[in-house]
Amino acid sequence: MKPFTYERATSASAAAAAAADNPGAKFIAGGTNLLDLMKLQIEAPSHLIDVNGLDLDKIEPTQDGGLRIGALVRNTDLAADKRVRKDYGLLSRALLAGASGQLRNKATTAGNLLQRTRCPYFYDTNQPCNKRQPGSGCSAIGGVTRQLAVIGSSDACIATNPSDMAVAMRALDAMVETIDPAGAARRIPVADFHRLPGDTPQVETALQPGELITAVTLPKPVGGKQIYHKVRDRASYAFALISVAAVVQPDGSGRVAVGGVAHKPWRVEAAEGEMPHGAKAVAEKLLAGAKPTDENAFKLPLVERTLAAVLAEARA
Repeated sequence: MKPFTYERATSASAAAAAAADNPGAKFIAGGTNLLDLMKLQIEAPSHLIDVNGLDLDKIEPTQDGGLRIGALVRNTDLAADKRVRKDYGLLSRALLAGASGQLRNKATTAGNLLQRTRCPYFYDTNQPCNKRQPGSGCSAIGGVTRQLAVIGSSDACIATNPSDMAVAMRALDAMVETIDPAGAARRIPVADFHRLPGDTPQVETALQPGELITAVTLPKPVGGKQIYHKVRDRASYAFALISVAAVVQPDGSGRVAVGGVAHKPWRVEAAEGEMPHGAKAVAEKLLAGAKPTDENAFKLPLVERTLAAVLAEARA
C-alpha cells in the first residue's frame, strides 16, 4: 500500500471541497472495497477523506411517501429497517443476498453503489485492463469470460457491475442525491448513475470530480410482489452469475431489472410490457442485441429461466 494523507470531514460540502483540492483524493466510509484495492495498488489515493462523522446515516420518510436513505446507512441496517422490509422488500432481499454479515455491517449505501467490478483481469495487475490503465487493452476479451458481460459491453471492456443493491434500486426507480465542491446539490436517476463502458470504461458513474453522494431516495411504494433471485456458483459470499429483481402486480404487469449481465444494472422498460405474456417474451426484448461469448452464452437462457421462476413465485 502506498503512503497517503488522511483527514476527517466535518460536513458534506467540506468533504467535496477537500476532494476538489486534492485531485488524488478518495472518500472512505466502510472501506470494504477501497481498502482491498489499495492493498493491491489498483487504487492508490494520495489522500483519504473520512466521511464517517457526517450526519448521513439516517433513514427518513419523504414528503411524497417515499424514503430517504443516508449515504452512510450500513447495508445491515437498511435491510433490517421495518419500512424497507414492508414496502421495499425487493431491496432488503437484494442486500441480504450480497457479501457476508460482517461486510454488510460495515458497507454503506453509497459505497455499495460505487463498488468496482470483480472482473478477474481488473484485479490482476499483471494483465492489461482499460479500466485500470486506460488505453492498455482488455485482457478479458479473448480470455476467461464466464462471469462477464453479455450485453451493453464494448471493444474496450466486458466487465460487469457487481452490486446486488443497485439492481434492486434500478427496479425501484431510486434517485441518487449528491453535493459538489461548490456546495450545489443535484439528483441523479439511478438509471443514469452507472455508465456503459464505451471507449472510457474507467469512467464508471455520472459523478463529477469531488462530487459526494449524500443520500439515495426511493419513491412512494409501488406495491406488488417483490422478488429477488440471485444465481451464483455457491450459496453465499459469491457474486451473481445473473440476478433478477422484479416487482409483479396482481394483473401480471410490473418491472424487472437484471444483474450480472452488463456494466450496470440492466433494465429495458419496453420489455416490461411483455410481463403478462411470460418470461420468454420479456427476455427477448430485455436481451435484444446481446453479444455473449462461447463461455457466457448460458447467461441468456439462465435469465429467461430465472425470470420464469420469479413470475411463477409471484403468481403463487
